[in-house]
Amino acid sequence: MSRYTGSVCRICRRENLKLFLKGDRCYSDKCAFDRRGYPPGQHGQRRRGKLSDYGIQLREKQKVKRMYGLSEKQFRNFFENADRGKGITGIRLLAALETRLDNTVYRLGFTNSRTQGRHFVLHKHFSVNGHYVNIPSFLVKLGDIIEVREKSREIQAIKDSMGAVVRRGIPQWLELDKDNMKGVVKALPVREDITMPIQEQLIVELYSK
Repeated sequence: MSRYTGSVCRICRRENLKLFLKGDRCYSDKCAFDRRGYPPGQHGQRRRGKLSDYGIQLREKQKVKRMYGLSEKQFRNFFENADRGKGITGIRLLAALETRLDNTVYRLGFTNSRTQGRHFVLHKHFSVNGHYVNIPSFLVKLGDIIEVREKSREIQAIKDSMGAVVRRGIPQWLELDKDNMKGVVKALPVREDITMPIQEQLIVELYSK
């Protein structure tokens, strides 16, 4: 499956929002979005035109898809699953994206970005309820315990990320035991737990056409 391998800082500039795709760099004065807060490309500084309704909906979908690092097919599958269930489709979509394992280890502070979380999950650095899981899209459930594997606790990247977790904060639906390098899903995420400026209704309108 193809995946974007270019500069992730271009993505933030394209979506006109800091998506925190590059870990600690996003909090430093080296952040490209803070230094050049206009779209990438030769004509980026004069490219902000008025978008159509479709354009606004598309950009919102692209923003969320890129924030969680999904392909179009993966994102569409998440939407269709959310649309089939009971409740508000947009909120169900965001809640499902939040409970992906690669996002959960990032939210717990074990990694400094979702991309790094995906990489570490693929290499079996984490266990869920005592079982090693190497599927980034694995959905955690209420009561699940996510731990850093014993032999992975000396990885410097994990140590550095946990040292900076105070700056990011832990969402209320998760509980972190920093000393034992494990976290618990104490509740399922609700809309208030997702603080990024997302208008999920625009995504629903886009896919409902």
